[in-house]
Amino acid sequence: MQLSDIFVALGEPAFQELIRSVSIGKLKTFQLYERVKMRFHMNKLNTETLRKVAPRLWSRIVEHDEDFATDVAQTVLVSHLDMIKDVLNLLGIPHEDGFFAKDLDASDKLTEGWQQRVHEAYKTKYPEALLVFYINHLDWELTKTERVFNPMAEIAAS
Repeated sequence: MQLSDIFVALGEPAFQELIRSVSIGKLKTFQLYERVKMRFHMNKLNTETLRKVAPRLWSRIVEHDEDFATDVAQTVLVSHLDMIKDVLNLLGIPHEDGFFAKDLDASDKLTEGWQQRVHEAYKTKYPEALLVFYINHLDWELTKTERVFNPMAEIAAS
């Protein structure tokens, strides 16, 4: 599975919610502001222009541009490091301010049902699209999963 597959599986409304949650201040703090502006093909980068270009960004995601999907994921995730720290702490995954080693083996932490446990723990604290995206991103990054965790789709299907 590719990162763009996670975005596509969660759907365009969730994607737009993720884009609306981007913090311009955090992008500047992590020195990503100019890179995001360039990669998103924007002359001006603020919350309003991000909201307006979301459909165009979605089109690029649907085309499975993986480098672009990586940039979008990074843009969203640096905006929500508090949530990332909460999730990693809950799971007992060692990290430094939300960042963990690329070669980390967390298989002993990601036991059966961990996605549901994280979702249950934080579904009222964080926006649904954001939490579910991060659960999937973490699973994709650490276990190379081929399955997308989407509790809202599972509820709708029942």
